[in-house]
Amino acid sequence: MKPRTLARAILRALKTFPAIIVTGPRQSGKTTLLRTLFAKTHRFITLEDPDVRIRAKEDPLRFLEQYPPPVIIDEIQYVPELLSYIKTKIDENRKPGQWLFTGSQHFVLMQNISQSLAGRVAVLSLLPFSFSERIGRGGETRGIGDWLKGLNTDQIYGDNISLSEVVLRGNYPEIASKKAVDRQLWCGSYLATYLERDVRSLAQIGDLSQFERFLKLCATRTGHLLNLSELAKEIGMSVPTIKRWLSILETSYQIFLLYPYYKNIGKRLIKSPKLYFNDTALASYLLGLHDQEALLASPSFGHLFETLMITDILKRFLHFGQMPAMYYFRTRDGLEVDLVIEWGQKLNLFEIKSAMTILPKHASSLVKIVADLGSSIKTSAVFSLSANNYHLKSGIFNYNWKNILAV
Repeated sequence: MKPRTLARAILRALKTFPAIIVTGPRQSGKTTLLRTLFAKTHRFITLEDPDVRIRAKEDPLRFLEQYPPPVIIDEIQYVPELLSYIKTKIDENRKPGQWLFTGSQHFVLMQNISQSLAGRVAVLSLLPFSFSERIGRGGETRGIGDWLKGLNTDQIYGDNISLSEVVLRGNYPEIASKKAVDRQLWCGSYLATYLERDVRSLAQIGDLSQFERFLKLCATRTGHLLNLSELAKEIGMSVPTIKRWLSILETSYQIFLLYPYYKNIGKRLIKSPKLYFNDTALASYLLGLHDQEALLASPSFGHLFETLMITDILKRFLHFGQMPAMYYFRTRDGLEVDLVIEWGQKLNLFEIKSAMTILPKHASSLVKIVADLGSSIKTSAVFSLSANNYHLKSGIFNYNWKNILAV
C-alpha cells in the first residue's frame, strides 16, 4: 500500500478522540488504510455484508457485545442507528481510539453523528490519491502552510510521468496503481455501482438513466461556473431538482463546488460557484475521452487540467484534517483568478494554465489584483505545463504542475 497522508491526522486524533470516522467516496482506500494502520490492535467488521447488517439492525446491543472495542466498523451509514448505542458505550468509557468507522455518504453520516456523537468523534475525509501519494510520497506531503512557504523555483520533480496518464487514469488507488486494470471497464463499473448503490439510497430517483445523463452534463462543466438554470433546461428538470441532485453528487464525494472569494473586496463579483469533478478519470470517461490524442485535442483538456490541480490542493487540506480555505475570484468586468487560498490572514493567488509556453501576459489578472489588494497578497503564481519553473514578472512566478504537486 502506498503511504497515505491522512494516516498522520488519524494517528493524531487517536490520542484524544474515543471515536474516529473516515469518510470519502467508494474505493478511495478508507478500509485499506484503517486495516493497515490497526491490523494488530482492532478487530474488523463490515456492514456491507447483508447478514452482518441484519444482525446489527435487529439487535444492536447484542451486536456491540459480539464486537467490543477496539473495533473498526466499515460502512457505518448502512446502520446509523448503531451510533446512539455506541454513544452510550463511549460515555461509559472514553478511552481514546476505541471506535473507528468508515463511511461513503457524508451528509447522511453527519446528520447522525451530530445527533449521536458530537464532541466524541473526529471526522476526517479521504479522497482518492493526491499526486504525491500517487508517486509514493504521501508520507512526505507538506501541509498547506509549509507548502505555501516552500514554493520556490528550485524545486524540481524529475520523474517523466505523463499528464495524460494522470488525467485519464485518475487517482482512485486501484486504477492509478495497477496499469493492468482496464480503465474503461473500471470506470463503467464504478459508475454503475455508484448509481445503483449510493444514488438509490440517497434519493428516491425512479429513472436512473436520467440521473446518469445529468452526471454526464456535469462532466462537461467541470472547471466551469455552475449555472443551475442552464443545467435544468438541458436535462428537462426543475431547478430545485437539479439542486437536490447536485447535493447528492457532493454528498457522495463525486463533485466539489469552489465558491468565490468575497471578503473586503469592493468589486462586483460573480457569485456562482465553480463545479469540479473530484476525479479526472471519471470525468474524462463521461466525456468520452479514452486516449491521449483525444484528450489533448479536446476543448475540455484545459478544464480537466484545472480540475486536477484544484482537487489535488483540496486533498492537501482534507488529508491533513483541515477545512479547505479555497476560493476563486472573478469580477463582472472580466478580472479572474482560478484559485485563492486564504492562509494566515493573507491571500495566495494562483492562475492555472494548460499551456507549455507561459509569458507575462498570462499573469495579467494577477498583476491587476496584486496592484489592487497590495499588502494582503502573500503569493501570486501560475501553475502550468511549462518544462521549468521561473520568475515571470513583478514577483509573480511560474511553476511546472508536477514540481508543485509532488511536494
